Amino acid sequence: MLEAAENARLSNLWDVAKAASMSESEKLLYRSNLLGSDKRITNYGGGNTSAKVMETDPLTGAMSEVLWVKGSGGDVGSIKIDGFATLYMDKLRALKDIYRGIEFEDEMVGLLPHCTFNLNARAASIDTPLHAYVARKHVDHMHPDAIIAIAAAADSKALTATIFGDAIGWLPWKRPGYELGLWLEEFCLANPRARGVVLESHGLFTWDDDAQACYTLTIDVIQQAMDWFAEATNSVPAFGGAIHDSLPAAERRAVAARLMPAIRGMVSAQQHMIGHFEDSDTVLEFVNAKDMEPLAALGTSCPDHFLRTKIRPLVVGFNPADADIDAVLTGLPAQVAAYRDDYAAYYERCKHANSPPLRDPNAVVYLIPGVGMITFAKDKATARISGEFYTNAINVMRGASAVSTYCGLPEQEAFDIEYWLLEEAKLQRMPKPKSLAGRVALVTGGAGGIGSATAARYLAEGACVVLADIDEEALAATRDALVARYSDDVVRAVSMNVTNETAVAEAFTTTVMEYGGIDILVSNAGIASSAPVEETTLALWQKNMDILSTGYFLVSREAFKILRVQDMGGSIVFIGSKNGLAASPNASAYCTAKASELHLARCLALEGAEAGIRTNVVNPDAVLQGSKIWQGEWLDQRASTYGTDKAGLEEMYRERSLLKRSVLPEDVAEAAYFFAADTSSKSTGNIINVDAGNVQAFTR
Repeated sequence: MLEAAENARLSNLWDVAKAASMSESEKLLYRSNLLGSDKRITNYGGGNTSAKVMETDPLTGAMSEVLWVKGSGGDVGSIKIDGFATLYMDKLRALKDIYRGIEFEDEMVGLLPHCTFNLNARAASIDTPLHAYVARKHVDHMHPDAIIAIAAAADSKALTATIFGDAIGWLPWKRPGYELGLWLEEFCLANPRARGVVLESHGLFTWDDDAQACYTLTIDVIQQAMDWFAEATNSVPAFGGAIHDSLPAAERRAVAARLMPAIRGMVSAQQHMIGHFEDSDTVLEFVNAKDMEPLAALGTSCPDHFLRTKIRPLVVGFNPADADIDAVLTGLPAQVAAYRDDYAAYYERCKHANSPPLRDPNAVVYLIPGVGMITFAKDKATARISGEFYTNAINVMRGASAVSTYCGLPEQEAFDIEYWLLEEAKLQRMPKPKSLAGRVALVTGGAGGIGSATAARYLAEGACVVLADIDEEALAATRDALVARYSDDVVRAVSMNVTNETAVAEAFTTTVMEYGGIDILVSNAGIASSAPVEETTLALWQKNMDILSTGYFLVSREAFKILRVQDMGGSIVFIGSKNGLAASPNASAYCTAKASELHLARCLALEGAEAGIRTNVVNPDAVLQGSKIWQGEWLDQRASTYGTDKAGLEEMYRERSLLKRSVLPEDVAEAAYFFAADTSSKSTGNIINVDAGNVQAFTR
């Protein structure tokens, strides 16, 4: 079934009153956002919408017909008004007079900017001619699973006629581009009563002269297909029926947590990759099925699916009945190598004289029977979206194989899309990756001033960050603030007590499950205490040692375990203290525990060097602003020790420094960034003092 239960029917969300005052371009935006709000209608970034609108020409003052069409790379669900390209329709029609034929259709893309209306800088997509040459004012192009299941069936033309009659036509496979736009125009002229068309192995086009009517038509056609599949496949076992049982949720998570760092290490030679895990019912039904492997080998059909998921997934050799994960890990390198060889052979078979060089030959999608699906990509959003696209492909395979024979995109056609020179040009235009792109960091004490500032610094450089803290309220607030600045994909939070072995292990498991592994550990969780030695209780002494020494050991030990499995190196950054080098009065427990951190860092630098695991220390001093340890007793105690009040303590620290400057959390974060980035790749066992200058804390 393709999600067609009565309680899951598509909803007509059009609000007549809301749309009444909108211009035609505003209605296009409204329609686009409504269609993109339901992934059963179209996937992220998939499909496009358009409207032909009469606009005042800024040059002549006369009215001109203008095509508003989703710009290249946009997403209809989240697009804003500036996401649409605008082009003169008379110029788009004039392009037909200079079109030199199918061998030269790609050159037409370079002519689209000459049709731009009102100097709009938004690049027009390759699908622009498909919208321009349909002689209706409003056009929707969507990629619903139910329609692609028809489009990917061996007898898709007959299925289209059976389900829709003459209302929706059918066109054979043709790569998106100018020629397909002309095909679509020819179909519309020959079939004036048709209200849309199914494109083989591609998707759905629908059209009307009214924005609301076009929207309603689109969802009605999709719902009609969903209803038909619900009835036709109701008694058909999906994918030939199940041959595996799913492991319990906790066991699935445990298997994925073992596999993800190992796979990540194998596929990150060209760039650090980020992982995503999915074990939805849809995915589990597929990975457990009898026909999963032969269907997966056929590859995906829709070009949008294919570009996100590669030609086919890698099926991990795991049997949930015996769950021997150690045996799987032993055999995994050979499986990954075989996939690379197969991909390279595909490239050699299909390449042209002018094809771009071979790209990363590793799989994007990994299917594990009884467990679920793992995807790896250059960033979290891409990894997540790749998983969504393969879930779409699963739905397509379910429907097509239940009523017909599922057909993947022919190998040469798949290659010609993947290595299309226009696609390569788009890739080359992408901005250079930031310095921590693809890196995963866990920051303990992440809700504090130094922790949150360090997290923000890493996020600004493209890292994914997991915040760990024992203060759940502050942790949630910090997470929400960083999500608002950087997006939900790249920030996670986990409640963790660094002195609890189980809690520490679970925090690292969460990190692995969310992002595939870890590259950077910032050990920053801390407390501070002040008391003369004769008043220092054993409990106070032990509390300092538990958090500042044992806690640093526990998180480092877990990080080492994952970093060694990945075999990609890594960086451990200890946030120490000036007090680790220079004694302070009335702080023996704190100073001793901080000194312990420094020596632990030296030990870790020695042990990790052969694996490229670097360990370094940032030693701050007197970071009063934004620092949680300066709230409450510690501030009172230090002010008393130095014979001043709270207001005078920061001035006292500033004046005692050589540089006469206050130290802020952002200053410490900058040093923590240096040790995490490749600029410090030849540094381990080192200490950076961020204390505005303190002679007692000089390391030499």
